[in-house]
Amino acid sequence: MEIKDIHSFLVYYTRIKDRTRKLFEHIPTEKIEWTANKGKFTIGDIIRHLALTERLMYVENVCLKPSLYSGCGESYAKGYQNTINLYNELHLESVEILSQFTSEDLLKKCETPGGHKITIWKLLRAMVEHEIHHRGVLYTYLALLEIKTPPIFGLTSEEVIRKR
Repeated sequence: MEIKDIHSFLVYYTRIKDRTRKLFEHIPTEKIEWTANKGKFTIGDIIRHLALTERLMYVENVCLKPSLYSGCGESYAKGYQNTINLYNELHLESVEILSQFTSEDLLKKCETPGGHKITIWKLLRAMVEHEIHHRGVLYTYLALLEIKTPPIFGLTSEEVIRKR
């Protein structure tokens, strides 16, 4: 899917972010720094990682600047509400910056942190894939905690089968 118009992309991307946000309501505040394995991202790390990579890596790169991403630990936001606020605030900053892009801007080349040249619209598409990947990790973490989560599109697999 080629991204040709930034405004329609931002509407789509905000819906993706909203589905991630729905999961936040199911995270017990005392589990924000829980992890499945020592040394791996905590739930809070994942949320901060999404916020910080979006704004400080992806958006910086598509603005033809180097990545400013330097981690996602509690030094960026400590506690449940501060972590959620960081996610929301940095997304708003990203949208404000990206909304200035023209169709011509989307066709320019930028450089990834790995030094690869890529068309801007393709890196924006990768940003969406990154969000979805980490949302899946959040679903897995919550399942390990035996926390019921909302179905992503309104029905569970079992409910879809029953409707046949």
